[in-house]
Amino acid sequence: MLSRRKFLTTVGAVAAGTIIAGPVKAAIKANGKKIKLVLIGTGVRGNSFWGKRIIEKYGDIVQFVGLVDHNPGRLKYAAEYIGVDKKCGLYSNFEDMIKNENPDLAMVTTTDATHHTYIVKSLAAGVDVLTEKPMTTDEFKCQEILDAEEKYKRKVIVAFNYRWSPYNTKVKEMLDRGDIGDIVSVDFSWMLNTSHGASYFRRWHGQREHSGTLLVHKSTHHFDLINWWLDSEPKEVFAYGDLEFYGRNPKKKGVNCRNCDEKETCKFYWDITRSKDDYERYVLNEEHDGYIRDNCLFRPEINIYDKMNVNIKYANNVYVNYMLTTYSPWEGWRVAFNGTKGRIEAFMDVPYLNTETLSQEELHAAEMNQEGGTNANTKPIISHKLWGKQKTINVPYSRGGHGGGDIRLHDQVFLHPGKEDEFKHMAGTRDGAMSILIGVAARNSIETGEPIQIGSLTHLQPKSKRI
Repeated sequence: MLSRRKFLTTVGAVAAGTIIAGPVKAAIKANGKKIKLVLIGTGVRGNSFWGKRIIEKYGDIVQFVGLVDHNPGRLKYAAEYIGVDKKCGLYSNFEDMIKNENPDLAMVTTTDATHHTYIVKSLAAGVDVLTEKPMTTDEFKCQEILDAEEKYKRKVIVAFNYRWSPYNTKVKEMLDRGDIGDIVSVDFSWMLNTSHGASYFRRWHGQREHSGTLLVHKSTHHFDLINWWLDSEPKEVFAYGDLEFYGRNPKKKGVNCRNCDEKETCKFYWDITRSKDDYERYVLNEEHDGYIRDNCLFRPEINIYDKMNVNIKYANNVYVNYMLTTYSPWEGWRVAFNGTKGRIEAFMDVPYLNTETLSQEELHAAEMNQEGGTNANTKPIISHKLWGKQKTINVPYSRGGHGGGDIRLHDQVFLHPGKEDEFKHMAGTRDGAMSILIGVAARNSIETGEPIQIGSLTHLQPKSKRI
């Protein structure tokens, strides 16, 4: 009969690439014990995806024993929003939480630059970790995590939910079975619109000391998809990037949208008071740490890039061209794989190829809806063989929950961590490292004007085939 610790050992083994089968849910219920969880960081993602939804869907097998945040106001709000019971401790200090609660799993959803702090501390305390992407923000913190995992013999899961989308999994399946032969090159473009894209620049993400730039915070999603799709690891990176649309603008005098005198004329005006959750979570708690959620997009503190182009050479000699734009009229993505036997094209929310009538704001809201998971629609993937006819594969698709990926990730972690997975969706520290190191290398390349070798950043040496 599996104990709580055995459950996390199973999860850790999956993250490390070893499959251990077992009826985890039934065993835990029969054992009469629940998995003890702590949430570190009580922002939107932590409160909703790793908080409220987990209690609602898996409350019979898990319980929150602690919430940790430096902001006492947000901490109190999180406890009410998530719906934890009165026995759940509220802590401003990680060490106090560990001493008092002895959790089975620590879930890290703090600002990106602090992920490593809580990952390493948790591992040192003998606690397995599930961290939001990106795993961390630079090569030095990355090495700390790798060393800690090895030293303390615990495991880290990195929450790459995009892998779990049925649409993205279908692309993986087609590539794995050799539909277009050996892959030789990839062209991947991701467009963020002036609603979602702009939001990164008004939040803490707009400062590289917190986010590592969008090449780390946002693009780690995309780089991980490429690594996973190609079943290989990056070897060399060269990049260009600049800040030319958002950021310092001497003509703009507002500190944030609420007190700006250009409310009536600025197309980027965002009224935080329209959202009860945002207002109560952030505005009412600014006094504790000074964090302003509706910052001006044109403030001088912004020091990340708003346009990025990255060239990646993989260990198996596949060439990748990647572009991220943060102020597009529409939000979506396109990827094309060129192979020795043909070409595969996949895309999402390209307006002239899309039959949906949702607005740009509604599309993002629908994607973030945690209730996604049912296949209510189909999306096409185009396969074209050399000297052959084009073929359209219609893939079942649900928009909510990041294309249906969120619910599948949760189920794998909490319901059946030992389940066989042909496509190896679960990600560990090596996956987390290889995704962020592309972004780190791209950032270093932009700053030095030189190509960066991935193997020079940490002790990890790229493999032509993922381990």
